[in-house]
Amino acid sequence: MSHPIRDVRRRIQSEHSDVVAAIDDCADRVADPWDTSRTTDRSAIVDSLRSELEGKGVSDRLSAVLEDVVGAAGYELPADPIAAPPYVVVTSRGPMLRATIDPGRLVIGFDVFEVVRNDSPDRLPTYRRLDGTRVTIALE
Repeated sequence: MSHPIRDVRRRIQSEHSDVVAAIDDCADRVADPWDTSRTTDRSAIVDSLRSELEGKGVSDRLSAVLEDVVGAAGYELPADPIAAPPYVVVTSRGPMLRATIDPGRLVIGFDVFEVVRNDSPDRLPTYRRLDGTRVTIALE
């Protein structure tokens, strides 16, 4: 593991666990009305999660998290991040933060849903709520 990734992970764990918990709570609200443990409606997940994150003020906090973790890793962002693409996006897996820093492209995923692909090409992928929030960090 590179030092920037380790530094970012440590900063999220030590200073932003409340944001991770808020993301988890928003994902629970999205999945709560489902009849089963899965859904095939990707847009409902993305739209509902985006709405929950915005409604709880988490989207704005995510851009602040990105700025903070980049600084904690010893880098600077070329511009102030905003709670919108390209810095903050909501995917079918959960929110994702992206920034270009000196060593490359930093990508932080807060995965709250899992994409389950089917073997049959005529069946849609399904989305299942994970048990908690999985934080993934990559430097590409």
